[in-house]
Amino acid sequence: MKVAVVSESFLPTVSGVTTSVCKVLDELRRQGHDALVIAPFGAPPSYAGFPVHTVPALSYRQFPVGLPNPRVLGLLADFAPDVLHAASPFLLGAQGIAAARRLGVPSVAVFQTDVAGYASRNHLGQATGLAWRFVKWVHDGADLTLVPSTASMSDLRRIGVQRLDRWTRGVDLESYHPNTRHGPEVAALRRRLAPNGEVVIGYVGRIAPEKQVERFRALSGLRGISIALVGDGPSTPLVAKALAGMPVTWLGRLAGAELAAAYASFDVFLHAGTEETFGQTLQEAHAAGLPVVAPRAGGPIDLIEHGTDGFLFTPDDDRDLRRHVAALVTDAPLRHRMGEAGRRAVLGRSWETVCATLFGFYTQVIDESLAVRAETLVPAAQRR
Repeated sequence: MKVAVVSESFLPTVSGVTTSVCKVLDELRRQGHDALVIAPFGAPPSYAGFPVHTVPALSYRQFPVGLPNPRVLGLLADFAPDVLHAASPFLLGAQGIAAARRLGVPSVAVFQTDVAGYASRNHLGQATGLAWRFVKWVHDGADLTLVPSTASMSDLRRIGVQRLDRWTRGVDLESYHPNTRHGPEVAALRRRLAPNGEVVIGYVGRIAPEKQVERFRALSGLRGISIALVGDGPSTPLVAKALAGMPVTWLGRLAGAELAAAYASFDVFLHAGTEETFGQTLQEAHAAGLPVVAPRAGGPIDLIEHGTDGFLFTPDDDRDLRRHVAALVTDAPLRHRMGEAGRRAVLGRSWETVCATLFGFYTQVIDESLAVRAETLVPAAQRR
């Protein structure tokens, strides 16, 4: 199978979109498929042995935004893919979908960034309606749109997108594992984060407006805790000001074994933002054996079983957020039980498993496209 991947985000940018695209490419390589990547300027020339072609981009909140470019049609025509994968399609992805349709190539759009929802929640007025219309226009062009959560499914159905299915994300069950907690690197990090045996409340992700990390201030005055923040981003000064005087350790952006050690050094994982279409870091925290506290909104609704492997707090209710974190801080056996339940919940979500599902969707749209093409080649008299 030949797969063209058009991604709005790619290395070196760290994001949920980048992570999932890289995992898909890794699995395509492992299974012997062929692929081509089109991404915003700044990406490496290749990944997993596949060529990466870049287009000009604008910078927005430290993210490159790929711009439509006449090269896209030519690149796709030369590669002649069996299917196009549009990862979180916006301007570049919309062009990729349109070019694929022009070439007779079926496309799968993966909905990952809730642009319209962001506009709505930030009271951007008429821009909200325009954003939803743009989302509908983009996804109406694809043969199939894959959504990560029931909340996203509901949003896209509400605006009239027809061809929808669910596709969750995988998680690295080997890197993120409860046993990592017993290693010397984690012991050293624990001494730094919790020198007096504090309960470590951790976060992993961008420090950006939509992540609402400043809401950790709801934990101010909660005794016996320390806070560890992994990541960086444009909201770092705002968050630092909001959390001034609190026991916060900034660990910066981490990856690989260092990131796995950070998860393993936490006791509780807290995600405060209400704008997640999925919530990949919540899965990683569960894989590491952590209880997770997150809002009852968007992707976390599907990832957390309230009272079993974590807690869902009322969105925008800081008292409820604090209450659930406090319950875990004061009850070590509860943390342990919820952490074990979280690990069990993600055991069936390896990247190999979820990519098998994705490749099944590829095959589905390819087969449907071939069937339509065959139908058009049959003379009308034979179809009577």
